[in-house]
Amino acid sequence: MAPSLLDLFQTLTSFEPQRGSLRGAPWEGFVDWAIAQGLGPLAAYNLEYRLGGGDAPEWARDRLLSVYQGTVNDNVMKLVHFKRMVGVLEGRKLVLLGGAAFADALYPHGGFRPLLEIQILLRRLDVEGFSGFLAQQEFKPAEDEQGSGAARVLSDGRTLIHLFADVLGAGRREALKGVFERAHPHRIYGPSLFRPDLEDAVLLVCLEQARQGFQMPWLSYVDLRELVTGASWMGGVYSRPLNGEVLRARAQEWRLERALYTSLSILARLYPQTAPVVEGALPPLRRATRELLNRLVVEPASGVGRASALRGTDRLRRLLTGQ
Repeated sequence: MAPSLLDLFQTLTSFEPQRGSLRGAPWEGFVDWAIAQGLGPLAAYNLEYRLGGGDAPEWARDRLLSVYQGTVNDNVMKLVHFKRMVGVLEGRKLVLLGGAAFADALYPHGGFRPLLEIQILLRRLDVEGFSGFLAQQEFKPAEDEQGSGAARVLSDGRTLIHLFADVLGAGRREALKGVFERAHPHRIYGPSLFRPDLEDAVLLVCLEQARQGFQMPWLSYVDLRELVTGASWMGGVYSRPLNGEVLRARAQEWRLERALYTSLSILARLYPQTAPVVEGALPPLRRATRELLNRLVVEPASGVGRASALRGTDRLRRLLTGQ
């Protein structure tokens, strides 16, 4: 039987893909979708260097490989420029989210994880000052085309920077203080840059997925997979077992239990090997709530290659985040 879209997704986004032929797979439906979801570089590397081409058509291999090579160069350019800018900052606490926090801690090769934008969590009082600092580096206000909920979006024409504040809502600022207190130094970017603790990182990814109505790039699920499984391929800040008890307690404090349940349930469907860890981390929701979330969000959002948006996105966002 020819591999399905799900088979392609699971194989080509694995850090240890099982060797075998991918002949007859639905490449026409996978390649452009995977590139749009930020999965192209990892898929290209696996296909070329782990699977020896996997009997994929030449056009698919060439298309993916060009994306891989471009991503490596783009990531280096963005991060080197960012490091030069922020390395001089002292006495601040800026928490990196997304690719800038994860690329070197979750992925065996930095080129596997496209840096779609640089996400930074700041205290609200620091947003204006840091925006002014970026303005001196020729960054100008930009549209929030992703609907990320960022307090400020800036661009220099090459790199987008999203600044976030009060991501848990105005009524949970005390809970957000803990994120800053537990954050780990990210010294490569200087003394003022940090990244969130493991359990905080999981919840912040789940929050982002929920706030975007699960319309974010599927690269987010690879991030979540590696966080949940303790970044076993690496040896850094996220390479430890996930503490399910701590995760559930913080989810309750942040009122993100529904978002956590939904994201982890989707993850277990996409990557069955994560199911044992997911089972130990799921929050104790009522059965009726679980069934509702499964029907309205988990099942429709788990479809590989899905192009249509979930219904009632704004309502779902409020349901999952309490915001």
